[in-house]
Amino acid sequence: MKRWLKYVKPYTPFFILGPLCMIVEVIGEVLLPRLMGMVVTNAASHTPWYSGGVAGLMILTALLMMAGGMGGAYFGAKASVYFASDLRMDIYRAVQKFSFSNIDHFSTGSLVTRLTNDVNQIQNFINVLLRMCLRAPGMLIGGLIMAILINPGLSVVFAVALPLTLIVIVAIVRIGFPRFSRMQTRVDALNSNIQENITNVRVVKSFVREDYETEKFQGSNRNLKKAGIDAMKVMVFMQPLMTLFMNLTIVAVIWFGSKRVLNAGMEVGELSSFVTYVSQILMSLVMLTMMLIMSSRALASGRRISEVLDEKSDLDDKNAAYPDMLIQEGKVEFRNVSFRYYKDSEEEVLRDINLTIEPGSTVGIIGSTGCGKSTLVSMIPRLYDVDEGEVLIDGINVRDYSLYNLREGVGMVLQKNVLFSGTIEDNLRWGDSEASDEEVRLAAEHAQADKFVSSFPAGYKTELGQGGTNVSGGQKQRLCIARTLLKKPKIIILDDSTSAVDTATEAQIRRTFREDLAGSTKIIIAQRIGSVKEADMIVVMNEGQITGVGTHEQLLETNEEYKEIYYSQMDRNDEKGGDR
Repeated sequence: MKRWLKYVKPYTPFFILGPLCMIVEVIGEVLLPRLMGMVVTNAASHTPWYSGGVAGLMILTALLMMAGGMGGAYFGAKASVYFASDLRMDIYRAVQKFSFSNIDHFSTGSLVTRLTNDVNQIQNFINVLLRMCLRAPGMLIGGLIMAILINPGLSVVFAVALPLTLIVIVAIVRIGFPRFSRMQTRVDALNSNIQENITNVRVVKSFVREDYETEKFQGSNRNLKKAGIDAMKVMVFMQPLMTLFMNLTIVAVIWFGSKRVLNAGMEVGELSSFVTYVSQILMSLVMLTMMLIMSSRALASGRRISEVLDEKSDLDDKNAAYPDMLIQEGKVEFRNVSFRYYKDSEEEVLRDINLTIEPGSTVGIIGSTGCGKSTLVSMIPRLYDVDEGEVLIDGINVRDYSLYNLREGVGMVLQKNVLFSGTIEDNLRWGDSEASDEEVRLAAEHAQADKFVSSFPAGYKTELGQGGTNVSGGQKQRLCIARTLLKKPKIIILDDSTSAVDTATEAQIRRTFREDLAGSTKIIIAQRIGSVKEADMIVVMNEGQITGVGTHEQLLETNEEYKEIYYSQMDRNDEKGGDR
């Protein structure tokens, strides 16, 4: 409860005023049938002034009920919307703090569902709860009291009707909860399917897999439909059953009540009021049932949200020894580093890595696909933490820096280049939001991006589609490099981020790195030897281990794996006419 009370406290007045306004409506609901009964009973024996006075009182009561109902709806909506907004923000913040391994526990579609659909379920429940938490019990208790006061003997009907109704309500809730949980899981799967398909729509079309993806979506959609129908069956059966109990109870009241009117001196107006109270009592039970059904759905969503909020990030800087320290030089050391993605797995992705990268140097890392190159450099900004050993920058363990200062000092262009919706300028300013226009342009020039950006009619104000879908792969890579350069980091990591760039442009980018970024440590992961040939040091990796370190010439003489990669690429270039 402490978790949810956190979102209630800032808006306590709304959470109090909403139910209080509903009490006004409840009082009206309880009084109106009695006033109506008085009119019916005494209309013939009293003056028109009497009936008119009672009618005026009924109108005043109705107006007060309207005011109470409107106030309850307003404050309930406001409280629930604010509650959901704060909760959604906290979930988003929690996700932002996740490490890569934390994110691996949830699919993208699942996180989207929890941030949207699940939060909406809780918001709807709170809205209904604030409007019904006092109204439904108030109508039930008030109706019972008034019915007993009118005719205690006839009220015995409730001794049969209420227990049966409660049994049905409990059964419905017990059946409904697991079904709503399954439905939310199916929503996860559907959202994941949609997200994956839309993000990779170009790949789908290039492989002519539209039919396959459509069939895959139909499967997810069919599963959600089935889960939704199973869940809605609970609602479908609930309403008729409750209506049946209500009508049977009313029939019983009218049957026994009519005999009391004829034989026991019960007034017709009293019977009319009693029937209305029966309807109110049973309607309040329907409201309670709806609340319980919504609560079962909200509980399922709350459990899923709690899984995200309870997920403990395995990366934090609470124990950082130097939280205010900034990266000064950019010297990187790996000491006996080992790492597994799955901690219970025997297979190590990195095994006993020892490597020193001097500040200001250019280091190339090359090796076969899946040998651990990207994982190795991910240890530097702590996208993952080592299992064994340590990574140091300027002689300080990366765990002793604050995450903010550590990542501010490291610029990383990931293997998958990602741009965001907005202008080109907006994307570049991710590197430095305070950068001047000239600094933005200079970073683009260094990344060989200024020329093609300037060719666009809107230049740096050109709007990018989501993920940068309206620029080519090579252009996207150069924009991502420019964004990192604008950050002016002491350590720059390029993770195969020039693979879509032609060799001439790549050579210009390397020259810029060498001449204009001499003070930064540059780590370049590449598949092409030409991309790292001029590096001060080249690291060769295979199956999670370093198998060679040296310059291009040294490795050609001493390292068989490097020679194999080099000559295989030379052979391919010869087949293409020697074009390097």
